[in-house]
Amino acid sequence: MHKLIAELMRLYLPADVLPSDILALPVSLTGGDGQTRAMMIPFRKTKGADSEAHWTRLCEVANALQTTLKLPAPAVSISGGDAYYLWLSLATPVPAERAQAFLERLRDAYFPEVELAPDAVRAPVALPPCLHPRTGKWAAFIHPGMGASFADEPGLDMQPPPNGQVGFLEGLESIDAAQFEHAWRLLEPAAVSAPVPAPAPVPAASSTPAPPAGLLLKDATLEDIVRHLHAKNIEPTFRHLMTG
Repeated sequence: MHKLIAELMRLYLPADVLPSDILALPVSLTGGDGQTRAMMIPFRKTKGADSEAHWTRLCEVANALQTTLKLPAPAVSISGGDAYYLWLSLATPVPAERAQAFLERLRDAYFPEVELAPDAVRAPVALPPCLHPRTGKWAAFIHPGMGASFADEPGLDMQPPPNGQVGFLEGLESIDAAQFEHAWRLLEPAAVSAPVPAPAPVPAASSTPAPPAGLLLKDATLEDIVRHLHAKNIEPTFRHLMTG
């Protein structure tokens, strides 16, 4: 468990958060000094929409972050309720107001239909893995290749193994200061006076060449995921019960 806490602290949490608080309580991504080093973007299931619409939108946005804005791959999680989340990590903290403005610029450019809280970067969040209070399902970080399988029920029936969660986080990089400034400029209102079209979903690997190295959201078989975890000396345990 200590490795998982170390990864969460490395990527997302302010320096004044105590390790004992991370998996016990919702935690603000903004520290007591008003600086933020992480952002979370929600993609919730919408009544009346296609059952996979929120997953498709997340894929479009995650690929745009990497291909258009040249940012490192974000983490992907399921909420245990009705949502997926993208997690962006900053190597250098920025004022909470600027992080909020960055999220709003991203929203205006790539996902205008998603409602953001007016103070999203200060609001306490429950870091995966954790139980959803309404459904009793587990929120967890996931391998993006398995994301579509959670479209109807974004949660796990049992607690995910900590080592598996570590495996999904330890290869991720934070957005450095130069990358953040570059993306900030690209997202200036004058540069995106009209919504930037999101890239087309990545086609199946079986019919086209593999996406560029490091691209987060590509199709992956179960064997690919097991091989990835075995390479890190992690024995995966898949606890999501699929229906149908």
